[in-house]
Amino acid sequence: MNEDGMPATQASWPQLWLELAGGLAVTIALGALAASVMALPLRVAGVAAVVMAAVGALILHVWPDTRRGLGPANRVTLLRAALVALVAGALAAPAWAQQHATALALVAALALLMDGVDGWVARRCGCESAFGARFDMELDAFLILILCVHLLLMDKAGSWVLAIGAMRYGFVAAMFVWPWLEGPLPESRRRKLVCVWQVASLLVSLLPMVKPALAVPLLVLALALLAWSFAVDVRWRRAHGRVDA
Repeated sequence: MNEDGMPATQASWPQLWLELAGGLAVTIALGALAASVMALPLRVAGVAAVVMAAVGALILHVWPDTRRGLGPANRVTLLRAALVALVAGALAAPAWAQQHATALALVAALALLMDGVDGWVARRCGCESAFGARFDMELDAFLILILCVHLLLMDKAGSWVLAIGAMRYGFVAAMFVWPWLEGPLPESRRRKLVCVWQVASLLVSLLPMVKPALAVPLLVLALALLAWSFAVDVRWRRAHGRVDA
């Protein structure tokens, strides 16, 4: 115990470091559980741990004060990140991922469903923040890209399926060329519905019983709707961003 009555480990380790270490520990524990139950290759758990460590490094880079914890809502998002890290780690063992595609889809679905949980916790505890919203968004975008790569490796679709996951990153990259693209967008039911269809199509297409003959039309429609939705947003930003500038 230190002079403040706190355990020595808490006194010497900043709160944020402890929480990030906890997130990494959860990732490793989930990997160990999957290894014992579903013969998860060790390299998958290793890659998942590396992905989670990278998430932690990015948080450390932007977090203003390591003595201050993430807060309840962001802790839920950190738990989601552990699930996403496992899905990403499965890319290191494509044969295992295809054999356990249903379990993979369930883990991804749980990570996406928890998106609503951290939002509810943020509203309930009054801890909504720009960081939390960005953390959520970036995690969802990364998971969607990872699911697209899985579908490509499973031969459910051609390389064009990567455009579904890469479109948002292309939009962000375009901001450096056209600064008027940057800025908040108005709330949109259209955007939410397209997102739901996109995610549902990816998850359904992962299932073993869904063959390419069905997966391809679902994914093509998801890509078309996503491109249309981005086009609408680009048009809106072009009209309003230049006026704001």
